[in-house]
Amino acid sequence: QVQLVESGGGLVQTGGSLRLSCAASDLTFSNYDMGWFRRAPGKEREFVARSSWNGGFTYFTTYIGSVKGRFTISRDNAKKTLYLQMNSLKPEDTAVYYCAATKRGASTFDHWGQGTQVTVSS
Repeated sequence: QVQLVESGGGLVQTGGSLRLSCAASDLTFSNYDMGWFRRAPGKEREFVARSSWNGGFTYFTTYIGSVKGRFTISRDNAKKTLYLQMNSLKPEDTAVYYCAATKRGASTFDHWGQGTQVTVSS
């Protein structure tokens, strides 16, 4: 059974940085598109970033507009780990962040982690 385990969340001041990690098991990691989502208090879960297969050994990335230029999604297929580097954090980035996996090119994500809390203080 696919397992995704996030780590790296915490409390940080405005303008600070955090790096989230997502360790995957029981899947051929390189064959999956991977994503980060978040759910802020009282809000719906929203897409943050995606790493999608682009042919061969390459992947392309997409981001929600509010994090472009501040967040970077990356992956280490050998380690079966997905990352989200978050810089210039803002209070509105406060949320539970979830890692997700899906088959290449699929529009919806099938597998989800348990989430990690990120809190940005003003």
